[in-house]
Amino acid sequence: MQITPQNRCAWVNSDDALYAEYHDTEWGVPEYDSRALWEKLMLDGFQAGLAWITILRKRDTMRAAFDGFEPAIIAKYTDTDRERLMANPGIIRSKLKVEAAIGNAQAYLAMQAAGEDFSNYLWAWIDGAPVQNTYQTHAEVPTKDALSEALSKDLKKRGFKFVGPTIVYAFMEAVGMLNNHTIGCPRHKAVQEAAAPTDTIEPPTIPT
Repeated sequence: MQITPQNRCAWVNSDDALYAEYHDTEWGVPEYDSRALWEKLMLDGFQAGLAWITILRKRDTMRAAFDGFEPAIIAKYTDTDRERLMANPGIIRSKLKVEAAIGNAQAYLAMQAAGEDFSNYLWAWIDGAPVQNTYQTHAEVPTKDALSEALSKDLKKRGFKFVGPTIVYAFMEAVGMLNNHTIGCPRHKAVQEAAAPTDTIEPPTIPT
């Protein structure tokens, strides 16, 4: 089925072609690469208080400024790097968010050093398989839930910042952990079919 403005998810409320392309080709497609997942979580953190289209427009320059979002490089950023970033108009120039990205890189590496793969860690929360939701309208889709609350809490315990439950929920939608394309959107079936077969992983206990 062809994607049109009429059957595309209603949250794509911008005339910007970049926004539509993101929805049509990227949003909701299951992502399994640890570094790419970490990058997306960082970008969602940078979005806090802003529109996602702002991040999309700056994403390429942010990738360049943050060394391709390689945690091993960012974790070693110095004050010189901090000054360089804060002088760069191509990124979101927030000291708190820049510091969070550096700290989050260190948290990512700490997990890696402990033998925890970031991708396996995240996907374990949903037993390794995307949650296939069947929302009819965008109004039905929540902005957070018990899962995002629990994952947010656990990430914070591990030293991550700018990972509140709303940010985490948006992240899970974007990386395909949740298929939240509305049922009438042609991308709902497409991202469902894009999920890779995985072995069952014992998920963490989610508090009620």
